[in-house]
Amino acid sequence: MKIPYGRQSISESDIEAVVEVLKSDFLTQGPAVTCFEEEFARVVGSKYAVAFCNATAALHTGFKVLNRDISKKVLVTPITFAASSNCVLYEKGQVEFVDIDPKNFNIDLNLVEEKLKANPDAFQGIIPVDFAGLPVDTGKLREIANRYNLWIMEDACHAIGGGFYNSKNEFIKCGSGIYSDLTVFSFHPVKHIATGEGGMVTTNDEKMYKHLLKLRSHGIERDQNLFEAPSHGGWYHEMQELGFNYRMSDINAALGLSQLKKLGANIERRLEVANLYKKAFKNSAIGFQDYNENKFVNGYHLFVIQTDHRKELYDYLKSQEIYSQVHYLPVHKHPYYQNNGFKEVKLLNAENFYNKALSIPMFHGIKNNEIEFVLKTIHEFKK
Repeated sequence: MKIPYGRQSISESDIEAVVEVLKSDFLTQGPAVTCFEEEFARVVGSKYAVAFCNATAALHTGFKVLNRDISKKVLVTPITFAASSNCVLYEKGQVEFVDIDPKNFNIDLNLVEEKLKANPDAFQGIIPVDFAGLPVDTGKLREIANRYNLWIMEDACHAIGGGFYNSKNEFIKCGSGIYSDLTVFSFHPVKHIATGEGGMVTTNDEKMYKHLLKLRSHGIERDQNLFEAPSHGGWYHEMQELGFNYRMSDINAALGLSQLKKLGANIERRLEVANLYKKAFKNSAIGFQDYNENKFVNGYHLFVIQTDHRKELYDYLKSQEIYSQVHYLPVHKHPYYQNNGFKEVKLLNAENFYNKALSIPMFHGIKNNEIEFVLKTIHEFKK
């Protein structure tokens, strides 16, 4: 029995959706992309959604839209994939890391405010990450951001389908844009829905939406009402700023649209798997993400445990063909960051978390007998 830490689930209806596009007039960006964007926005409750070739491209473009002043820093979490902070560096911006809450593994909002109080004019924005699927309380973060005139780009790549109840007991979906200026999602195969590669940015701001669309396709403007020079004819378009080729194809979008129909069931299954793990590890030496379950709905892209014997357990699971993973080496510990000004940065909670972190198999297609085998193997290791 070979069990990966994550795996996509592709159905016949997914295959049929892709084949239909292959038989159509459009393979690259076309009507399927537009349809996917509109449906995704409806599902998460935002006004607008813009699809990208991957989530890194989405983060990069999102930062370019939000960036006000590269002399001012952006606050980020160290426990994330490096793209969450790399997107700032691509535009020659500056980042500063804030340590995590040791219980929920997300950026510590109390430490965010302490850093802002100490130097209120040094920062322009914050990129919180909904780590493993647990949403950051963006309602509380919005209050902080407003006090210091910060924008928020929420990295919800782990958290499609997640959300939380705010102080008015209203359920806030990740991506709804109620508190975040922009929200970024990923459709990598191990995520809740897969497009092969793909990403999405949601927003409620029409100006940002149109800017995202322009930058996604080379910075080109095709609306003659917005041309800077008189049109030369029906073929005419203008590159008005330096953009990118970050378009999603209709092939990817067709798969994403088909997969999106299964999102609710996928989230429900991930919650079932998480509850089985939590029940098995309760009152044991193995720790896991701790949060208020009455307030937050965790999307559970990952199930991360904490163990003092991470390397030994990783090796033992692998010997039984159970493939775990580690998420993540703190970003500031990567050689690139170490060699570019972050060598002296100490973030004890993040570093302690990393030393014990292990992501065990979590995906909506996992079978109950596979979960039982994972738990049995961990129990054997503990003995």
